[in-house]
Amino acid sequence: MSESPVSSPDASDTPGTPAAPVVLDVWCELQCPDCRTALDDVRALRARYGDRLEVRLRHFPLEKHKHAFAAAQAAEEAAEQGRGWPYVEAVLARVEELDRRGEPFLVEVAGELGLDAEEFDTALIDGRHILIVDADQAEGKAIGVTGTPTYVIGGERLDGGQSQEGLRERIEEIADRLLAGGDGD
Repeated sequence: MSESPVSSPDASDTPGTPAAPVVLDVWCELQCPDCRTALDDVRALRARYGDRLEVRLRHFPLEKHKHAFAAAQAAEEAAEQGRGWPYVEAVLARVEELDRRGEPFLVEVAGELGLDAEEFDTALIDGRHILIVDADQAEGKAIGVTGTPTYVIGGERLDGGQSQEGLRERIEEIADRLLAGGDGD
C-alpha cells in the first residue's frame, strides 16, 4: 500500500484527468477523541476505494487541547520521514497518554515506529512545520471548520464533531458520484 503524505495542499486532482483520485480532506487534531473514532471510517473508506480516494489529513488543532499544535507538527515530521498515517494512527490510539505526557510522548511514539526520534525532538524545538499547521488551520477557518473531525469532499463540508452517525455513508455517496463523472472538487 502506498503512503500518501499527511499534508499536501497542492496534491489536488487535475481537471480533465478522469483517472485522478477523489480528494477527501479530513480536518483533524491528534488530541481529539472524536478523531480517534473517525479513524475506523477513514480505514473503511481507504479499503473500499484504494487509490481512487486520496485521503489528506488537514490540521485543525483546538485551543482546548494544549498538546494538539505540537502533535500536528509531529505528524508533519512523521510524513517527512515517510510514516505520516501510521504515526497519526498511533498517536490517536493513545489520546489520553498524549493529554498526560505531551511532547515527550510524541517523541516516544516516533521511536516506537522506527522514526528518527531525535529529529522529532529537534523539529518540535525549531518549529520547522509550524507554517504548514498554521496554513491548514487558516484554510479550515476560512471554509467554516469549527471542530474536528470535519470532512471536505467534492466541495461539501461534513461536520463529524457532533456525531459520526451516517457520515461514512454520505462520503461514499459523494465519492461514488464523483468517481462516476459527477462534478469534481
